[in-house]
Amino acid sequence: MESNVQAGYNQVLEMIYQLPQQEINHLLRALQANVNAEAKTIKRTNKLTKMQKLLLQAPTWSDVEYNAFLEGRNHFNDWRK
Repeated sequence: MESNVQAGYNQVLEMIYQLPQQEINHLLRALQANVNAEAKTIKRTNKLTKMQKLLLQAPTWSDVEYNAFLEGRNHFNDWRK
């Protein structure tokens, strides 16, 4: 649900203060749920980013090293038969 109301922070605050206490409490719970959900999303994104960084910084094999590994594995597999 979107609204196109053009109001400044102080105007919104004044409107909130005009609400009954029960409605203010309801608004507070809704805002806290929104903030918590956003914080969880950011936390997940940071974890994903950390994982990506870890993977990007991990050691890698060159083509020569990988081919040597495959050749060794093939020799070992042939030996086990």
